Amino acid sequence: MDLTIRPATPDEYDTLGEITAQAYLRDGLLDFGESDAYLDELKDVSGRAAAAEVLVAVADGHVLGGVTFVPTSRSPMADIAGPGEAEIRMLAVAHAARGRGAGEALVRACVDRARATDGCVRVVLSTQRTMRTAHRIYERLGFVRTPERDWNPLPQLDDITLLTYELTL
Repeated sequence: MDLTIRPATPDEYDTLGEITAQAYLRDGLLDFGESDAYLDELKDVSGRAAAAEVLVAVADGHVLGGVTFVPTSRSPMADIAGPGEAEIRMLAVAHAARGRGAGEALVRACVDRARATDGCVRVVLSTQRTMRTAHRIYERLGFVRTPERDWNPLPQLDDITLLTYELTL
């Protein structure tokens, strides 16, 4: 498979938005399913692209998945990044394309971009407990758990705690 990682183009935004939304829905990652407010954010690739860099994994002319790379904590897309940190958000690969290396290639591309960003010393990310395949990718690439940074995006719901990882560059 000839896999390419590159910035998403506007004509791919809808496709990537649907891949991301379906990945979260099918994996049971949205507490309120189809009515979850986060679903709109997952689909809004153009909004993410206006505030960060959206990358896609493409093979044989098809988008397999994507990720949002947030190069600075000053971006409105940054959830947990602090000064000198870049952040990875919304990593998703279409179910039919999983196991082909797209997820790992997308994370590697984010790490490469972070290394090329002046003043960036660390890459951080949040993940759900059930995203075990993603956890294996992060750990294989040298990310370590940072439980002291774990957080709850919906404080009104006690059972939602996002795990955090970091990679020191």
